[in-house]
Amino acid sequence: MTARRTVPLVVAAVLLLTACTGPAANSAKSPGLPTTAPPASATSAASATPAPTTATPGSAFPAAVPGTPGKLAPGSNPAVLPGPIVIADRNNNRLVVVSPHGQVLWQWPQPGDLAPGQTFRVPDDVFVTPDGKDVVVTEEDVFAITEIDIATRKIVWRYGLPGHHGSGPNRLWNPDDALMLPDRSVVAADIKNCRLVDLSSASRSPLWTMGTIGSCHHAPPTYFGSPNGVFPLPDGNFLVTEINGDWVDEINRRGRVLWATHPPAVAYPSDAHQYKPGKYVVADYSDPGQVVIFDASGKTIWRWNPSSGRGRLTYPSLAVGLPNGDILLNDDSNHRVIVIDPKTNTVVWQYGHTGRPGRGTGYLNHPDGLDPLPPFSLADTVGLTAPPRRGRW
Repeated sequence: MTARRTVPLVVAAVLLLTACTGPAANSAKSPGLPTTAPPASATSAASATPAPTTATPGSAFPAAVPGTPGKLAPGSNPAVLPGPIVIADRNNNRLVVVSPHGQVLWQWPQPGDLAPGQTFRVPDDVFVTPDGKDVVVTEEDVFAITEIDIATRKIVWRYGLPGHHGSGPNRLWNPDDALMLPDRSVVAADIKNCRLVDLSSASRSPLWTMGTIGSCHHAPPTYFGSPNGVFPLPDGNFLVTEINGDWVDEINRRGRVLWATHPPAVAYPSDAHQYKPGKYVVADYSDPGQVVIFDASGKTIWRWNPSSGRGRLTYPSLAVGLPNGDILLNDDSNHRVIVIDPKTNTVVWQYGHTGRPGRGTGYLNHPDGLDPLPPFSLADTVGLTAPPRRGRW
């Protein structure tokens, strides 16, 4: 999610004329619902977390030792989360799994995890695979997608040569939001190549692509305006987010566009996906940022966008609906992950110190991606059941 965020923000009219250079949207925002939030800048005292000993149901991640304290912001309610979450802690160059109580259950990489010559830098997004055994991570700013075996802690597959962008075999240019499908291929948005790709460990070239390299404007399925997300839907279709012009599109496996809309009053759409049937959630990667739930017609259903106070977001990049209807999101430049209750418009859970980056327990440094662990991960909630057709759509 980061490469498209490192360029200066410009107005939407300029975005529509920009091609393949990591365009961004302007930072304008509209008024929304009044919001409140509990104090969120301090954390409770806690002792170091001992090594967990049991497994997290549905995945290969370890679970917390009963009674082990954690570190959360005051006022956090652990009951709002259905289970642990994995976080891509970008500027700490690590993945971290945190329990609802703020316990650190797993971190990667640790000494010995990387083979000689391997690197792991600026993780952008992380998603658990459908079988719960691996995680797939985009290292967007170094142009690679990496799969890590949770149990062995080893890299088992990588597409892209870190540090080298391109569009040919084994090359990407700022890949974003890589999710594994049931056939173990990985679908991703290749932002600066203006395309969607489906990748496999069995091939040095994409199994299929959609979009036209070198032309970043909204005219799907032939062209995409710097796509930064492609998320599977329960019906087998895909939801695509385009930065240029603020677009979200539902596209079927044959490339037919079922609908396309502007997320309402969003300057920089990031990673839209299904919140509930017929409802979609998107983060606005802006300062102040916002989270919007909308429908296929572009109608606003709910909006979180306080312009000041503890609820103010600073470049949030991914918002995920939880089973109870709450919204889990990473507030990137505030260095925190939070849960918002849209019924009460309050922050009800927080890991990380607002505005204070760090590496110790209770701290994050530009968290840029997250996924609840199975059986609540995005792969589970979208109900992935079948792979897409092969070849170019």
